[in-house]
Amino acid sequence: MIKKFISVMLAGLILITVPACSADANKKTNGPDDHSVVDIVNELGLTSDKKEAGKYTVAINSAIYSLLDFENTQESDFATKGLIDAPKTLELTDDSGKVIWSQDAYSFLENYDKSPDTVNPSLWENTKNNHAYGLFEVTEGIYQVRGYDMANFTVIKGKTGWIVFDPLMSIECSEAAMQLIEKNLGKYPIKAVIISHPHVDHFGGIKGIMTNNDAADKSLSIQDQLASGKIPVIVPEGFTEHATSENIYAGTAMTRRSQYQYGTLLTEGIQGTLAMGIGMGQSQGTVTFIEPTYEIKTTREVITIDGIEMEFQLTPGTEAPAEMNTWLPQFKALWVAENCTSTLHNLYTLRGAQIRDGAAWAKYITEAITLYGDETEVTFQSHNWPHWGKDIVNEYLTNTAAVYKFINDQTLTYINQGYTSDEISNMIKLPDELAKNWYTRQYYGTVAHNSKAVYQKYMGWYDANPVNLNPLTPSDSAKKWVEYLGDIDEVLRLAKKDYDNGEYQWVAEITNVLVYADPSNTAARLLCADALEQLGYQAESGPWRNAYLTAALELREGNQAIKTTTVQSDGSLQLGMTPAMIFDYMGIRLDKAALSEHNFTINIKLTDTGEKHMIRIKNGVLLHYENGAADKPDISLTCPKNALFYILQNNTDGVAKAIKVDGDKDLLGLLMSKLNQFSANSANFNIIEP
Repeated sequence: MIKKFISVMLAGLILITVPACSADANKKTNGPDDHSVVDIVNELGLTSDKKEAGKYTVAINSAIYSLLDFENTQESDFATKGLIDAPKTLELTDDSGKVIWSQDAYSFLENYDKSPDTVNPSLWENTKNNHAYGLFEVTEGIYQVRGYDMANFTVIKGKTGWIVFDPLMSIECSEAAMQLIEKNLGKYPIKAVIISHPHVDHFGGIKGIMTNNDAADKSLSIQDQLASGKIPVIVPEGFTEHATSENIYAGTAMTRRSQYQYGTLLTEGIQGTLAMGIGMGQSQGTVTFIEPTYEIKTTREVITIDGIEMEFQLTPGTEAPAEMNTWLPQFKALWVAENCTSTLHNLYTLRGAQIRDGAAWAKYITEAITLYGDETEVTFQSHNWPHWGKDIVNEYLTNTAAVYKFINDQTLTYINQGYTSDEISNMIKLPDELAKNWYTRQYYGTVAHNSKAVYQKYMGWYDANPVNLNPLTPSDSAKKWVEYLGDIDEVLRLAKKDYDNGEYQWVAEITNVLVYADPSNTAARLLCADALEQLGYQAESGPWRNAYLTAALELREGNQAIKTTTVQSDGSLQLGMTPAMIFDYMGIRLDKAALSEHNFTINIKLTDTGEKHMIRIKNGVLLHYENGAADKPDISLTCPKNALFYILQNNTDGVAKAIKVDGDKDLLGLLMSKLNQFSANSANFNIIEP
């Protein structure tokens, strides 16, 4: 029962959703019958159909051809270099026929000689590069399966077996990648698994290549683990904490927001979702987790695995809170994890996450240059393709570092000149030479929203204007705007003129105000959707394109989240939560108002870990005291750690069977019943409307 509950809970936390079939998928969920509204819709010629690119979008996209050097094919050449084998078609499904991963969905790319008008030509090039899939040789002894998930599946051939780096996001993709390797390179035992950082697309497929029983004993030294014949799982320090917490505390909200970032509600195509800089998207299979057996804690630690020497460089606070590069001197090869990705990455990710440090990111790349740059002949990474040649490698590393450092420093320059976040995001531009590099283009992160991340890191949400200290809610503000604007039909007529003149951002802003004032205003919804759609067609960033087009879809057809199913999970990631994380999560789920007048304590003894904890409910707040104990607790619990999930589940039968309870059982029942603030529909909240 615990595992079943964990699996259900995880399904609401992992940042993936897939469209579910629905008979009324195209049914309009909003739209009044009021005659005047119908008149303005008809007068302005508004429809719920997808639109072609407008002339201003065509002009903006066409200008990209003069901005970038399309004769420079280095990145596309590298994306296809070293191909050993690839199936003619690639679409992975589960036993029920659900598509787990598909490159076939992007076969339309082959039908166009140049970018369609509805796609930014730069993003089109990135999409074509990410459509290059199969088994590739990085250098003799190092191989990658690319295009089988958003991340790369990498293996290094040791004396007797494989060393695996980052085994993808789902079991199904990981299994398929290993099958392609074994078909072409032979079947050998796995000697170690190395995971560069704690994002699920880099470890979720681990049970596609090994089981819990295959894992080495983490109580042993790394040398003894290697000698044991079991598989060490090697990670950077802090990996498990961040792997289990990143998508838990705000996981329900991230689940919904990720639909906008990853385009999971959209159809692949020239008017739909494309690549997103670091891959085509995320697979929709089964996510798993195996507890690491060894942590790298110092930079330049050296481990020899199956005859392959590896030197690790910790890079915390870059693309992930815990991350590491790996230097392989025998191959003169540097694994740069997700610190370099052939695109501008995120200092802030649109689904929501902790801000990343652009200055630290640059520092660790320059440290890698100092440590290994003189010898490195090839860099390879967890997304996209390698770079070959000492000069090219060092230029690649240097330019990538320079981009993150520029965004950090120039934002701080503007901050100290008194500019606000929105002003800075509209002002900041990369230096021309950095902007022209194909591998630092804005396919995933953007200069604009990364500058906002720097602003947030140093200044927070407040712009120092006291008007913005405690503004009205968007709906309340919108209703006052509508009251002041007066004739809404006239506002819509003006907005339609601005739309016809290509002022899409302004049209999206003003019509979204009208939607927030009255979600049933069909004309405002349709015009806002049309404006957002054009912004999507212009976007170089895949996530920006997805966000714009998903918002347009929901304005036209209503909230689509209720028509989705979530990714599968075996629950193993959730079981990695520490007791402290479980108690934190209880506090988040707690109905604080319902317990606002209560004050009681619970002592907890965990039989499997030997830990002691105390939690106190103080006026609706859950306080956790690690190694604490109340002298006279209201309740005392004795149980293994994972039995705490029965409390989260409000599973009274499970508690009765697995937890010894002394004291006021009614208080425990009260607490369990009030851990109710998330439901199966919690992640279905509206985004583009109130």
